[in-house]
This record gives sequence, C-alpha cells and structure tokens, in this order.
Amino acid sequence: MVLTLDALNAASLEDAARMLHGLHEHSPWIARQALAQRPFRSLAHLKHCMVQVLAAAGRDAQVALIQAHPELAGRAMVEGSLTTESTNEQSRAGLTQCTPAEMARIAELNAAYQARFGFPFILAVRGPRGTGLTKQEILDTFARRLQHHPLFELQESLRNIHRIVEIRLNDKFGVAPEQGHTVWDWHASLARHSDPGYAERGQLTVTYLTDAHRACAAELVERMQDCGFDEVGIDAVGNVVGHYRAARPGAPRLLTGSHYDTVRNAGRYDGRLGIFVPLACVQALHRAGRRLPFSIEVVAFAEEEGQRYKATFLGSGALVGQFRPEWLDQLDADGIPMRQAMQQAGLRPQDIPALQRNPQDYLGFVEVHIEQGPVLNELDLPLGVVTAINGSVRYLVELTGTACHAGTTPMDRRSDAAAAAAEVLLAAEQRARRDGDSVATVGQLQVPNGSINVVPGRCLFSLDLRAPTDAQRDALVADVLATLQAVCERRQVQVRLEETLRASAAPSHPQWQARWERAVEALGLPVHRMPSGAGHDAMKLHEVMPQAMLFVRGQNSGISHNPLESTTSDDMQLAVDAFTHLLEQLAQPD
Repeated sequence: MVLTLDALNAASLEDAARMLHGLHEHSPWIARQALAQRPFRSLAHLKHCMVQVLAAAGRDAQVALIQAHPELAGRAMVEGSLTTESTNEQSRAGLTQCTPAEMARIAELNAAYQARFGFPFILAVRGPRGTGLTKQEILDTFARRLQHHPLFELQESLRNIHRIVEIRLNDKFGVAPEQGHTVWDWHASLARHSDPGYAERGQLTVTYLTDAHRACAAELVERMQDCGFDEVGIDAVGNVVGHYRAARPGAPRLLTGSHYDTVRNAGRYDGRLGIFVPLACVQALHRAGRRLPFSIEVVAFAEEEGQRYKATFLGSGALVGQFRPEWLDQLDADGIPMRQAMQQAGLRPQDIPALQRNPQDYLGFVEVHIEQGPVLNELDLPLGVVTAINGSVRYLVELTGTACHAGTTPMDRRSDAAAAAAEVLLAAEQRARRDGDSVATVGQLQVPNGSINVVPGRCLFSLDLRAPTDAQRDALVADVLATLQAVCERRQVQVRLEETLRASAAPSHPQWQARWERAVEALGLPVHRMPSGAGHDAMKLHEVMPQAMLFVRGQNSGISHNPLESTTSDDMQLAVDAFTHLLEQLAQPD
C-alpha cells in the first residue's frame, strides 16, 4: 500500500508507527519519536524530523543504530537473515552476485573496518541517484573511508543511514524525484566531454574554448531547445543563452544561470547545477503551456574558473561591461592568444561590448550552486540560503631572514624565515576564528632551496583572507598584517608583501534572500543562512542588479573541485522545487 502524508498525520500513534516500519534497521524508536512532531508538512519535513531525533539521541544510541545494520555482503546476507529492505538494496548493487574474489575482498574490508571503528561499514548502496552504486564504486568508497578519523566516520555512517531512510521513505510513499533524476542525468551527459589528457584518464576537465568546451556549449544549446526555450544561442564570449518569453511582450526578465567550464580533474556539479535547475523549471512550464508575467533568461556562463587564461569571470563579466580588451592578448600554456581561440571557435570578440545588459530590463539575478563545503552536509540539511558572497584579499608574502648552520646557531640568535611564517599562519587562523565566519588560509608555503641542516633564510607563502562584509574583511586584513609586521620585527626578518587580488563582498539583496527563505520554508525545511566563501558569477551581477543564491548540499563532506563532488537527485529535486516556488512568488501580483 502506498502511503500518504494525510493518512500518516491522521493515524493513531500505533498505526502510524506500523506505517513507518522498516525505515531504520531494527530501530523503530526513531520513527516513533519523530511522529510526535506531526503533522508533517511534506515528506522532506518528515525526513528532517527523523534526522533531528537521531541527532538528539546521543552517541550510545547512534552507535547502537549503526551496529544494528548488517555488514555489506556479510554473514547475514549469506545466511539469508537480512531484512527485506536490506536484501533489496544489496541485491540492486549486485552484492548478492559477487565473485569469490569480490567476496574475499569485501570480507577483508569488513574485518579491517570493524577492527578500526568497532562498528560495521554503512553505505547507502542505492547511491545518490537511488538506482544503485556499482560494485567498484562500493569497494572504492569502502577503502577510502577506512582512512577517516573515527569520530568523522561515525557521523558519515549516520549520514548514510539518513540517505538509506530517505530512499526507503520514497519507496513507501511511492514518490520519485523525477525532475531531480532528470537534472542528475543531464549532469552525467555533459560530463562526457573532457579535455585531452584528462578524458583518457576518466577525469573531467573543461577549459575555455577547447573542443570539449565547445561540445558542452553545443549540448547545452540542444538541451535548452528541447526544454522549450524560445530563443537559444551562443554569444560573442561563448555564453549559452536561453530566453523563455513572458506572457506579454516587453515584460522584465529574471536572470539566472552559472558556469559550465571546470577546474582540472573536477566534479560534475560546480556551476552546472545552476544551469540545469532552472532548465528543469522552464521545461515544466513549457510542458504545461504556461507563461509567466516575466521572461526567464538562463545564461550558461562560458568561463568562471580562470584555468586556461589568467582572466576570470569572462562570461558574467561581459554581461556587466567588465570584459577588458587587453585580455584578448593573454596567452595560454601553448602560446595561443585568447583572441585566436575565440576566432577559431567562431566567436566575434569585437561584439563583446554589446553583451552588456541594461539592469532596467531585469528583475534581478538568482543562482543555484552546490555548496562546495561541509556545512550543510554536517548539519544534514539539503538547502542553505546564502547571505553574502565573501569579500577577499590575497597576498604573496616573501620573508627573508638569515640562512645559517642548524647545529651551531643558538635558538636566540636566529632569524628563521620559516618559523616566522609558521607563527603568522597560526596567528591568521586564530584571528579568523574570532569572527566565526571569516576565513584565513595559507595555501602555498615554500622554503626555496631549503636543507635539513640549515636554518631557513627565505620563505614564501600565500595569504587568502575572506569575510562576508568588506568592513569585516578589512579588519581581519589589518590585524593579520599588523601581526605579520610584529613577528618579523621581533624575529629580525624582512618582509615583502604583494597584493594579488581584492574582491568586494556581495551581500544578498534582502528581498531576494527572503524569497529563497520562503521557498525553503514552503518545502517544510528549516532555513539555514550562511555566507559563501567561494566566488561565484553572482558576484559580478551583484554590481548591477539585486542578487541572491541558494546552496545545495554536497556529499562526501561537501568536497568540490574534486571527482568526489556529489549530490543526490533528492536534493536536486528540492532545489528545483525551491526555484519553482521562487518563480511563483514573482508571478504573484504585488
């Protein structure tokens, strides 16, 4: 029998508990406690209530839940004592048809995992799309997670249990995230295109105006046309632009989108999620034969990452009139000027100035993006509302002390450049922590020509400082630089400082942020507000029109710029639902 929320909300506690039987392995108490929070406003609300119950249960109860689960392809499977739900899931992943060699490898991993953590390995084997991981994906994940810290792995096990329960709930209620599946499949299709040298290794890399980049653009054009956009084209900088007309001519436009280029050896979802979510919404409008009081313009920005040429945000920068002509003379690693690459791609660089948008024609700009961080993943929340895109300042720092003998130079007579750098690194970390949402990073640290038995006379390091407002960023910068000067003076080390980047913060427009918040609330989810530490195309559009962003939870600790970058079709469905709700808000008369 297919359940409904109405029936669950109206049932007695005992009947409702029976309806939710089998969600948590041999642990019905979680669903029973969650039922105290009825009525549930949505299936997402029910899922979150169960997450909250387990989070409040304490570590002993959490470990007991994990231990109630069977090992993958373990004794319970061999003996036929798995629950119906676990049998179905392990069968879908092919674990009931393992070769002797595969069974031996899984047994080895199970034993190593149990010895290290004291509980069985838990994995949602139906995967982020719900259709099942391959055996190789399972084995790779098993081996990777063996390296985790025990406290982290405990939480990762619970996150996988939440995913297992989410899929089981979908089955009970007879629902499937169909638009989420579609968006998932679009990502998988676009990820087929990758630059030479990476494609052969199964890695995703799409840099500006390569053959793979142009193939992505062609596929996006076709995808937009299939979704029902009225006009689709590739502009002079390589952006793919789709326009879904309003109900009446001359209506304002909602601008949305993100980038389709990638870093090297990338994940599938950075940028591209912000293209495909609005495409799914337009597809639904087109199929319903519906027009809104405003047009929807989706831009798949050609370049944001700065991987092939030094300039970044070429796509969104062109829309705000910030494409600098001198960039056309920049050379890539093979000595090919940007101008030549554009011409070979059939673009007309002389037409780039005409791409600048008139802000008066637009309601604003919204962008959906995978979070690229661990916050939502750790909170077990699928969506987050962005309050601001952090402002940032970057420096290259060179410290010069005195190189001398490591054995004969007393500690109080050294001018150690590396020790000074280390002190500054820790001070920057401590200072950023004081704000709560500022960040400070030393991503590069070198002792050129260093030797084991030589006190470092020279040290080079990078310094990246970010905060949600320019004032907060500037205060952070001032304190860190003051510490740098004080440390160098005390240690008798010379400092040379080069500022390489300064970007202003981009606070979300309050009215547009509130629209995202209402959309998330309408899904039955709590609103989590958070700054974006990474830069996005929205930073550029912020300079000419209101903007606000929505974050989608990433799996694998929210890792990004990495092949492990992932999200689920259920979370993508929620992003589509939130975007649809935002459209409906805009369509309502004031």
